Amino acid sequence: MIVYRPATAQDGPPLDAMARRIWLETFEHSASPEDIALYVGEAYGPQGKLIASLADPAQRFHLALADGEIAGFAKLSPLWLDDAAIMPGAAQLSQLYVATAWHGQGVAQALMAWTIAEARAGGAPALVLTVWEDNHRARRFYDKYGFTHIGDYPYPTGNQIDRDLIMQLVL
Repeated sequence: MIVYRPATAQDGPPLDAMARRIWLETFEHSASPEDIALYVGEAYGPQGKLIASLADPAQRFHLALADGEIAGFAKLSPLWLDDAAIMPGAAQLSQLYVATAWHGQGVAQALMAWTIAEARAGGAPALVLTVWEDNHRARRFYDKYGFTHIGDYPYPTGNQIDRDLIMQLVL
């Protein structure tokens, strides 16, 4: 059984470890070992961006727990993207990660339902996100919800710049 709840500061280390593992499984093949190490060093660990954002009350994390282990999470943020095509007042889904063992089990759908409901409850007219252009699984998932490609975002992985797609869902 999956239990869903907001993240707390105590969830930081296991959340960070899970997110790091999923990020590496998904993206490690896409850049040089040096660029991967640079990215991971900034994003994860006790001084990383994920732990820091967990302490920021403007960032809202929602966890999916299976037998006490983190099976997935969504991170809803104030808009940080800057693109003219984004509807003013939009909310941003900054991360939605699901452990591989839980793919196809409805975890991603439940986390997306929470994200959309929270964005609507906050009065956002749209929800935006970025997704790496070669992450076909994620792109298919967002397409099913009606997200549309409205622009591109240069995403740094270490010193490498990747093309992320800016996707928007009108709420």
